[in-house]
Amino acid sequence: MDEPLHGQPHRLRPLELADHAALREIYLEAVHHADPLLYSEPQRNAWCHWADQLQPSLSRGRGLVSCAAEGTPEAFALRDPADRIALLYCRPRSQRQGRARQLLQALEQQARGEGCRQLTTEASLLSQPLFSAEGWQVGWREALLIQGVPFRRFRMHKQLVAD
Repeated sequence: MDEPLHGQPHRLRPLELADHAALREIYLEAVHHADPLLYSEPQRNAWCHWADQLQPSLSRGRGLVSCAAEGTPEAFALRDPADRIALLYCRPRSQRQGRARQLLQALEQQARGEGCRQLTTEASLLSQPLFSAEGWQVGWREALLIQGVPFRRFRMHKQLVAD
């Protein structure tokens, strides 16, 4: 993910209950438009089924939303539980603008401020390069089935140091 356009950070705000429908839409757009060199059509279709399971995490977790100038949600990230990055998704039209990097850094800062010493995640083939660039380490590669379709992802972690 590149730096925000014109060097200005994107507006971040806390995730709210009223955002849930828009965040589900972002999730589905991101998955449907995932790089076909990394994810086949059957994989993207299977992955979309997880959209129905977002509600509990969105309600339980702590998240941030990256908004366009007019306030439209364009990307979001969520910690659930407090020591795990559970979700990080961006609309295709808003990718490569630094939104995911800014969200990830902001969640790391929040976790640090709450005394969290380490964060974990399960990174997709799409997000693993960003996590690695931000100092995350791969613990192991994982194979799993979603709707009977095979996927690979990375179990990753990052030690957080106090500022």
